[in-house]
Amino acid sequence: MSFSHRVRAAAIGAIASLGFAAPSAAPVVASAAFHPVPAVTGHVEVAGLDFPPTTAFCRQNLHIACYQPFQLQRAYDLGPLFKRGIDGRGRTIVIVDAFGSPTMKEDLQTFDRTFGLPDPPSFRVIQPAGAVPPFPQDPFGVADRLGWGVETSLDVEWAHSMAPGANILLVETPQSETEGVQGFPEIVTAEKFVIDHNLGDVISQSFGATEETFPSRDALLDLRGAFVSAARHHVPVLASSGDNGVASQMLDGTCCFPFQANSWPTSDPLVVSIGGTTLNLDDAGMRLSPDVGWKGSGGGPSHVFARPRFQEDVRRVVGHARGTPDISLSADPRGGAVTFWSFTADPAVTKPHWSVVGGTSEASPLFAGVVALASQVAHHRISNLDGRLYELRERDRSGIVDVTQGNNTATFCQSQCRTPQEVDVTIPGFAATRGYDLITGLGTVDGARFVPALARGDD
Repeated sequence: MSFSHRVRAAAIGAIASLGFAAPSAAPVVASAAFHPVPAVTGHVEVAGLDFPPTTAFCRQNLHIACYQPFQLQRAYDLGPLFKRGIDGRGRTIVIVDAFGSPTMKEDLQTFDRTFGLPDPPSFRVIQPAGAVPPFPQDPFGVADRLGWGVETSLDVEWAHSMAPGANILLVETPQSETEGVQGFPEIVTAEKFVIDHNLGDVISQSFGATEETFPSRDALLDLRGAFVSAARHHVPVLASSGDNGVASQMLDGTCCFPFQANSWPTSDPLVVSIGGTTLNLDDAGMRLSPDVGWKGSGGGPSHVFARPRFQEDVRRVVGHARGTPDISLSADPRGGAVTFWSFTADPAVTKPHWSVVGGTSEASPLFAGVVALASQVAHHRISNLDGRLYELRERDRSGIVDVTQGNNTATFCQSQCRTPQEVDVTIPGFAATRGYDLITGLGTVDGARFVPALARGDD
C-alpha cells in the first residue's frame, strides 16, 4: 500500500502536491501570493491509497475517521426510503464544476462496483459554455486542474451515493472559478443552458468567492441571472458555505480578510447555503455521539444581501443581513468521505487514488441527493426550497435535527509566522446553539422523516 496525505493551501482546501505527511489539525495559514486554486474544493485529508479505507483502518493508521457510502446512508437514515423504492429515480442531479474530471465516467463505475452501488440510470457530461481544454492544460497550473478533478470526483460520487437511482448530469465549464468575477460568466452561461433546456431537478455548486473580492456590488449582482431563471423554473440551487469558518480568502487567494466575511453564491438568497458538520460514526454508520458543527463551516451575515423573507423568524440571529448557512451535512475532512479518482498529471503514472476528502464541498452534493429523493416523492421539483426549510423548522417530525455544539471561530497567520502552529489573527465566530445558528443553520437531517416532510411542503 502507499499513502499520500492531504494538501491544504491558504485557499479553502487546495491541491498543491500529494506528498505524505502525518495528519494534523493545523490552523489556516497564509502563504505567499499565488493565483487562487479552486475556491471551495474539498479538503484532501489522505490521498494515494490503493484500496478503499475503512473507518477502523483510518482510526488505527491515520488517526482520523473516514466513511464509505453505506455509513452515510445509515447516518442520514436513508435505508427506510430505499426499501420503499425512494432512491431518486426519475430525477436528475446537476453537478457544476470548472474543467471537470477526464476520468469521471470510469471512476464512478469503479466507485459503484467497489461499494455495491448501481450505476446511475444516466450519466452525462456537457460543456455548454465552451470546450474544456485538454487535460491537464490549465493557465493557472496543474495544481488548479487537479483540484477541480478532485472536486468533481467528490461531487459526483457522493451525490450519487445519497440518491443512487437519480440521473447525474455533470456540467463542465472551460474557465477556472477563483476569486471575484473570474470563471463565473461561464458558470452562469452553463447553468442557464441547463435551466432553459429543462435538464435537471437540483443544482449543486461546490465553489465560491468572497463577496469583497468582486469589483463592486453591481458586478456581483450582474452574475445572478442563472439563479433568477432557476427560481422561475422551480429548480433548487445549492452552494457550499465555505471551509474557513467566518474567515474568507482575499483576491490573490491568500488567507484571509481580517474580519468576518462571507462568499457568493452561498450568500445569495436565491441559493440554499449548505454548511458542515462533524460526524462520529462507528463501522456500521451508527452515531457514537451527536453531530457537531464543523469548525471550518462557513457562516455569518452577508455584506451584500439583506435578510430575505424566509429568514424573518430568525432575525434575532441574522440581523438585517442574509445569514448562512441554511442546513448542514457532513464536511469535516477528519471524518471525510472515501472518494476515488484515477487521473494524474503524469501520463506515465496510472495508479488509482482512493482518498479521504471533506469540506463543505462534500456537504452540498450530499444534500443534493437528499433533495432528489424528496423530488421523487413529490413527483415534481422542490420549489422555494429555502422557504420550505424554514417552515419545516416549526413542525413536529420535520426531520430537521438541531445541532447544538461547535464553533466556527477562525485563526490564521497574516504576517510572517515561522511555523504552521503560529497565528496572529483571530476572528470570533459563531457557536452552534438551540435553533438556528450561523455555523450549522437549522441543523442537519434525518432523511426518513425529512424527505417526506419536504415533499409535502406545498401539498
